[in-house]
Amino acid sequence: MVKPIKSVDEFLLIRESSNYADVSVGFVPTMGALHEGHLSLIRKSKEDNDITVVSIFVNPTQFNDKSDFENYPTNIDDDIAKLNEEKVDFLFLPNHEDIYIDNYNYTVSENDFSNELCGEYRKGHFDAVLTIVMKLLNIVKANVAYFGEKDFQQYLLIKGMAEAFFIDTEIVSVKTEREKDGLALSSRNIRLSGAEREKATIFPKLLSSNKSCSQIESELIENGFKVDYIKEFDGRRFGAVHVGSVRLIDNVKI
Repeated sequence: MVKPIKSVDEFLLIRESSNYADVSVGFVPTMGALHEGHLSLIRKSKEDNDITVVSIFVNPTQFNDKSDFENYPTNIDDDIAKLNEEKVDFLFLPNHEDIYIDNYNYTVSENDFSNELCGEYRKGHFDAVLTIVMKLLNIVKANVAYFGEKDFQQYLLIKGMAEAFFIDTEIVSVKTEREKDGLALSSRNIRLSGAEREKATIFPKLLSSNKSCSQIESELIENGFKVDYIKEFDGRRFGAVHVGSVRLIDNVKI
């Protein structure tokens, strides 16, 4: 059975115990609502390491839209059942007061790439992401931390942060898990209606096509999507669209 740890102090005691002695530790930070994408990260961690730690913390500071935070799916009992199936060693389940003892007065910022792509549309989002990940990395002190490639911009920024601040945790990416129809797995997908879910499949199909970014954007708009961006960067094509009230992101190699 996975052991839930609900305070920073309790986790620090475990970190100093024999559980962490002479073993490799893998870490998978999540916001819960676990799906096959999260589980692929966990399985990679278990394959690579002696101990796997998963955190669940729905981070309020990274939501630009209050309703998006309030509607973010949560089901901790279901999540714990999945972690037990995967034989995860520790679940770090901190509360807001423990994590933000500074009331979010101290933040981590990146001044270049964080302003592009999603950063252009979600001001302050990546400051919040980098800040919470920095806190979690410092608490868990894992050898390796795993992040999904669906959020590839996030992965690059976290990797860069870890290198810039000499954090002794290797940041590793794991390929995007997709539904059979190509839609990238996301906790937000369950908020799509049946018709929206069917329409959402157009997004990855166009994103991975041989069409230009402008052609893809035009076709998405014609199909009723609101498009934030379709852009190419460093050998990848990135996209962010809205289907109804749900914002979806994805990226593919080109």
